[in-house]
Amino acid sequence: MHIAKHTPLSSTELGTLWMTYQTKTMMLQIYTHLLEGAKDEEPGQIMTYDRDKAAETVARIKDLFTDAGAAIPQGFTEQDVMREAPRLFDPVFEVMYLRMMSKVFTGLYALYNSMSYRSDIRQLYRRLTMESQEIYDRTTELLLEQGTLIHPPDVTMPREVEFVRDTSYMRGINPFGSKRSLNTVEVGHLYQAVETNLCGMQLMTGFAQGAAEPEVRMYFTKGKNLAKKIVQELSGVLMNSDVPAPAPWAGKATDATVSPFSDKLMMYNTSLLSNFGLGSNALGTAFSLRSDLPALMTSLSKDIFTYAVDGGKLMIKNNWMEEPPQMEDRKQLTRS
Repeated sequence: MHIAKHTPLSSTELGTLWMTYQTKTMMLQIYTHLLEGAKDEEPGQIMTYDRDKAAETVARIKDLFTDAGAAIPQGFTEQDVMREAPRLFDPVFEVMYLRMMSKVFTGLYALYNSMSYRSDIRQLYRRLTMESQEIYDRTTELLLEQGTLIHPPDVTMPREVEFVRDTSYMRGINPFGSKRSLNTVEVGHLYQAVETNLCGMQLMTGFAQGAAEPEVRMYFTKGKNLAKKIVQELSGVLMNSDVPAPAPWAGKATDATVSPFSDKLMMYNTSLLSNFGLGSNALGTAFSLRSDLPALMTSLSKDIFTYAVDGGKLMIKNNWMEEPPQMEDRKQLTRS
């Protein structure tokens, strides 16, 4: 039995649509700048495809909010991008950035789909998930063809099924006990975390160079150092098991000191990635059976959480944090 489209939006649907509006209007403004300088045919086609899909989604969400009698969010506008500004990142990094964001959006929209009840909202998030996967596929293929994306390490294929028969399999914290080699599930989470933070280091470098406010520049510099710390810590775990860590990528920030994006947009983008990092670390912790790995992931998660909280305070201080739709304050309503 389908819930009819005229059924009022639930609180969770209103919240996820509001978040989607923020992310899509942010990407529209980013594409305004990126497409001005896209010279290679394939990256330009990828950007144009995603920009057009984002514009369709923004228009659809506006209709949904209007039909529901809800205020349309501000999101991000043309005031958040400076046309004809110098390139903040080189073309290779721009594609790497799109690949990283497609990972974030694939996870977000799949989650939002599971939080939706109206059939039209579920269909919207299924479509958005597929579009994000399309961007991931196209950017990954392009970077592999260019030789700028390092393939994860190979492994000898298992010859038979094995079962864990000794609790020493989970050993890791005891400094006097030998640590077993990493399993492929653990390598996968570690490798992806290192890869994402290598990209994050370059993103924070560019944001720090271009930010207008000194306090915001300091915040992005702190983010770069945090990403570097995560890369060093997790790469060390991989190397100690003789697993090659991802190498620094060719994509990088330029020498521009003026950003095409507003500080508000860059802060929101950083907040989004910080929250994604927290979720990824939690997932990596849950699937790591060697006891030193959850301990390390938890420690890094505390650093990421503190960084995210500091960013939220900075956004509030500068009046950059748009407030999501709120539930009714029943205590206030019943107060005489």
